[in-house]
Amino acid sequence: MRLTQDPIQVLLIFAKEDNQSDGFWWACDRAGYRCNIARTPESALECFLDKHQEIIVIDHRNSRYFDAEDICRTIRATKPSEHTVILAVVPRTSTDQEETSVLPLLNAGFNRQFMENSSITACYNELVQIEHGEVRSQFKLRACNAVFTALDHCQEAIEITSEDHVIQYVNPAFERMMGYHKGELIGKELTELPKSDKNCVDLLDTINTFIKKGKEWQGVYYARRKSGDSIQQHVKITPVIGQGGKIRHFVSLKRLHCTNENNKQVSHCMQTEKHTESHSFKCKNRRKDSTDVKSITSQSTPSLQTRRYSSMARIHSMTIEAPITKVINIINAAQENSPITVAEALDRVLEILRTTELYSPQLGTKDEDPHTSDLVGGLMTDGLRRLSGNEYVFSKNMSLSHSHLSVPNTINDVPPCIAQLLDNEESWDFNIFELEAVTNKRPLVYLGLKVFARFGVSEFLNCSEATLRAWLQVIEANYHSSNSYHNSTHAADVLHATAFFLGKERVKGSLDHLDEVAALIAATIHDVDHPGRTNSFLCNAGSELAVLYNDTAVLESHHTALAFQLTAKDSKCNIFKNIDRNHYRTLRQAIIDMVLATEMTKHFEHVNKFVNSVNKPMASEETSSHVSSDCECTANIKNFPDNQTLIKRMMIKCADVANPCRPLELCIEWAGRISEEYFAQTDEEKRQGLPVVMPVFDRNTCSIPKSQISFIDYFITDMFDAWDAFAHLPVLMQHLANNYKHWKTLDELKCKSLRLPSENNN
Repeated sequence: MRLTQDPIQVLLIFAKEDNQSDGFWWACDRAGYRCNIARTPESALECFLDKHQEIIVIDHRNSRYFDAEDICRTIRATKPSEHTVILAVVPRTSTDQEETSVLPLLNAGFNRQFMENSSITACYNELVQIEHGEVRSQFKLRACNAVFTALDHCQEAIEITSEDHVIQYVNPAFERMMGYHKGELIGKELTELPKSDKNCVDLLDTINTFIKKGKEWQGVYYARRKSGDSIQQHVKITPVIGQGGKIRHFVSLKRLHCTNENNKQVSHCMQTEKHTESHSFKCKNRRKDSTDVKSITSQSTPSLQTRRYSSMARIHSMTIEAPITKVINIINAAQENSPITVAEALDRVLEILRTTELYSPQLGTKDEDPHTSDLVGGLMTDGLRRLSGNEYVFSKNMSLSHSHLSVPNTINDVPPCIAQLLDNEESWDFNIFELEAVTNKRPLVYLGLKVFARFGVSEFLNCSEATLRAWLQVIEANYHSSNSYHNSTHAADVLHATAFFLGKERVKGSLDHLDEVAALIAATIHDVDHPGRTNSFLCNAGSELAVLYNDTAVLESHHTALAFQLTAKDSKCNIFKNIDRNHYRTLRQAIIDMVLATEMTKHFEHVNKFVNSVNKPMASEETSSHVSSDCECTANIKNFPDNQTLIKRMMIKCADVANPCRPLELCIEWAGRISEEYFAQTDEEKRQGLPVVMPVFDRNTCSIPKSQISFIDYFITDMFDAWDAFAHLPVLMQHLANNYKHWKTLDELKCKSLRLPSENNN
């Protein structure tokens, strides 16, 4: 059952606006709460009766404008305030002044007091603590009302007792079945009620033995009605584990066991009740009474119940059944004969499985950091809202642009200075910025020729090196060199990382040649024609692309579509023209899938699927005696194409954001470039009056070290731990640890520079 309400509503009652009221207002904004402000007692009561806020903050610092305690009592006199938390803001006491008692506040109806503090963080912490404490408890109490309403209308007789078997609740169906009024039962011990002498002598001992151990008991039991008659019941008694892991309650569900004697007794009881009702009420209740067929006639019971159960059976044996439905059915079946602790754990599993966002994490303390919040908001959403009248359009350079640097006819014609750099391209520490400098910002063509030759791409595609070269030129020409980060140097960097990963033994053994070619092409095109703005920006600006792709994976869809358009546009650069249709379709699908995997809204889905489907089974196989080598592990992966897909997605995702795992100097350069691109986006959002997607990336106030720490904590660490466990990448993990330490040191020293003072001197 969903107990929380989203979002929380807060009412601020302050006679005048000041730093304290502003502190709570902005704290509500940070926490994502809806906030209203009232200036007078009358408007406060009116607003509360309209909105029913969960938290009320009343200014108790000055009685000149209104009496805070009177306002609290007035609100407490209303029915909706039963589930509201009321906070009193009291003046700060001096150090030599004795603190006053909170009892007068509690007696007036306040729940808590807050010592005056206008810090947004202090107000935020107070509100979040209230939400996680009193408000959530109130949600549970509010939910109890709904649960008890359901129990009151339930056709089965229900009895709830304490751990000492004192009756605490019975529903109307129980009253009808047993002939008692609830006032005669609640507060009494079960031992005080008359027992039927038709039960076996040791039945009660058997039941108690079961339920005291926390096990559910069900069976047939004779109970004595108030009239003295014995009726046979089918009873299920479930122990409820509460605080401290102890049994706190027992819930008994009771149905009449179908016998003629029972039916006569209950039928007579129901006839007696019906005589006391009006004719119209009788007519209204005919349909409701008929649903409890067992309590009317044994003859009609089998046919209707059989129809009901056969319908349910058909639902559970449907031929068109989703995998998640099968999983839920298997868990339901396992619950039936499981111990109570296991059954409760499986209940929690089912709760999780029935949610829509299975792979999105529940944000904890990380989300409270604005740097993390902004990164998550900016990278994991497709946009906040569309504003009409603000359209962001960027040019699509569909033609081949030329540069003064001559492009080699073959890989052997590369200038010596470039060739010397490329000799080191298989090393993880390869310096892509040096290649960018000597190629006049055209590193992709040169690195692409070298890497594609090493992996036999031309041979696989059955295309000439000239065609491949022309294709690389067209793709690189459609990257925006004006972007500080998303340019062809980034594409070359991702291509280099992808090639490095493909050289790892376990990766190489898990993939086919087609997978390797698809991965290299995907890396090359994955950000082509990137405008240097995020998906959220494009959606908020109402760009042509956002409209075209329905605000979903806008850029990633554009990158792949444009790359295939550019390739097919001219036969001279069509690297796919000589492969057969089936190969092309498979290759195209693999490329599209990998580029779409770089979209961050499904980041956690891809990582979690990789961990659960690749990491964990492989770890299990490695520890068993059946698998003794990497070859056998990777052979098993090849038998599962879905796992190959997960590996390719994980590989390009890691290659795309591998900057924190590069040597420190490269890592620092990339951090500066991506920050500059985000700063430029924030500047433009402010100019155009668009929502600022990542407010923390303001060039005047941003701490780049903090943003890098948040990015590594939230996105990088877990993903690269998983990838390292599969591909074995000690060099990368060492760089990551060193770089993280570097950013932490800068953050602790409050350095605005990207380097330590000692490093700047060097």
